[in-house]
Amino acid sequence: MKFGIYVPQIVPDYGTLSGLARTAEHTGFDTLWLFDHLYAPGLPDHPALEAWTTATALLADTTTLRVGTLVLCNNFRHPVLLGRMATTLDVISGGRLEFGLGSGSIREEHRQAGMPWGSAAERSERLGEALEIISRMFASERTSFRGRHYQVTDMPNLPRPIQQPRPPIHVGGAGPKYTMPLVARYADVWNVPTYGLRDWPTLTAALEAECARIGRDPARIRRSHQAILAVAPHERDLPALQTRIRRRFGAEAFGVEHGYVGTPAMLVDRLGERAQQGISSFVFMAGAKQAAETMELFAEEVMPQL
Repeated sequence: MKFGIYVPQIVPDYGTLSGLARTAEHTGFDTLWLFDHLYAPGLPDHPALEAWTTATALLADTTTLRVGTLVLCNNFRHPVLLGRMATTLDVISGGRLEFGLGSGSIREEHRQAGMPWGSAAERSERLGEALEIISRMFASERTSFRGRHYQVTDMPNLPRPIQQPRPPIHVGGAGPKYTMPLVARYADVWNVPTYGLRDWPTLTAALEAECARIGRDPARIRRSHQAILAVAPHERDLPALQTRIRRRFGAEAFGVEHGYVGTPAMLVDRLGERAQQGISSFVFMAGAKQAAETMELFAEEVMPQL
């Protein structure tokens, strides 16, 4: 099992995140994840740091921790630029980049910035073309591509990424119509959002069918689960913890019922069940204020039993 911590960078200063990254590293977490938005979703008046700049700084401040974004917004950066940025950061970090890319999730920030949005079908088509271009850039010294949205001619990409055959590509979501075909074709890791567990058998079948259609072994695609983590040191602490988590993460999208809220023994059992389903990586969501304590407790009480 591999464990990551997702900490939205809604903070006024970089030092908070840098400290959390060092905590993640010394407690044995494998990855740290950020969001990619122009401002904190729903909190436009709160300070928030930009994803790509922050990821670069965090990788410079650590030595073993892997850092990524769930997920980068394809609409914010041209895929050739993004491919160059990802390759460069993989080189700078000595091969510790995790590369997640999505089609965009918040229309309003695009409108405010004057950036194109489009229908779900159009955004997915753009994302597919971007994934194709970036995959080729990771694999080849020069890339050419002709698509509906992007055209690339003999574009060099040197130096090569440190990670071979490429930095891991993460594609997240639970949409059988648009997401699963992209996961099947491009993803090294399918990031399953919390709510995706409701339809796990259906989505797994859809992914396997799409892989069969294009001739790819679905076993080559790792599954990661992104969900809330909150650890109660003792059973007597559980009711208060559950109340706090429901109050903070009550929206349906967070899917608390499919998350990891409980005592260490409860979490060991639940993580074991997920592993039996085929999930090998976990991305735990925690607020910046609770993340350090949560990671310390999880590393001390849960990790040794797994």
